[in-house]
Amino acid sequence: MAALPENTVSTPEAPAPQRSLIDVILNCLDDAKAEDIVAVDITGKSSLADHMVVASGRSQRHVGAVADQMLKALRDAGYDKPRIEGLPHCDWVLVDAGDVIVHVFRPEVREFYNIEKMWQADFAADAH
Repeated sequence: MAALPENTVSTPEAPAPQRSLIDVILNCLDDAKAEDIVAVDITGKSSLADHMVVASGRSQRHVGAVADQMLKALRDAGYDKPRIEGLPHCDWVLVDAGDVIVHVFRPEVREFYNIEKMWQADFAADAH
């Protein structure tokens, strides 16, 4: 009797990421013509992520387009779909991609909050 073939149905898997997450994000922001891109290494400053990226869009429409392009670039590079907040108004869009958190602001809103200055400050070790 002939042996029965094993069930070899394969399930499609998401492509494995080829480039680092921070490189994908920075390249995408550059391609989308985001302005004043600042990447801050927050390793050791926060357990939320390893990097925080802050960028500006020229208008609400540009901020939304930059965020949409980033979602597509992350998906195409093999990263899971990130969480996103702020798309309805597009004054400040936050993209949580896991190890990298991205903030895309309208220039006036970015100037008001100035979050990159806060995260670029040197934190002293606790004296406890």
